[in-house]
Amino acid sequence: MFAWLARLLVRRSIRMHQAGDVKGLMKKTYGKNVHFVFPGKNSWAIDTTDKAELEKWLHRFHRVGLKLDVQDILVAGPPWNTRACLAFTDHAKDDAGNVVYENRGVIFAKGRWGKIIDYTVFEDTEKVAEFDRYLAVHEKVDA
Repeated sequence: MFAWLARLLVRRSIRMHQAGDVKGLMKKTYGKNVHFVFPGKNSWAIDTTDKAELEKWLHRFHRVGLKLDVQDILVAGPPWNTRACLAFTDHAKDDAGNVVYENRGVIFAKGRWGKIIDYTVFEDTEKVAEFDRYLAVHEKVDA
């Protein structure tokens, strides 16, 4: 029964993320001291427990036009030690609608009482580095 509820919470978070609702995501999804990791040697790499840094990272995700599509959600564990794994693809298109980035990945998350306390995003970091090269020329930076 709890796995069903946890998947429901994960789906809600995915909908907020897909809609670009970073404020809602930060408030409803992440624990106070969430640990977030995106490994690699690229501009997206991060290992932080600073929610402001995570929020900044998520805003950039949306600003550059990345879209996330989740194919599968696996959940296990009790409410005080929940684990979730999401298989996804993400992509970005240029202004003409051409795909300029596409990658597959997995998110592994740990939760406690309905809030994510730790998660890592695993993707092909060489594709991420290629996207960095594209963004070096095309990224829209907030003024």
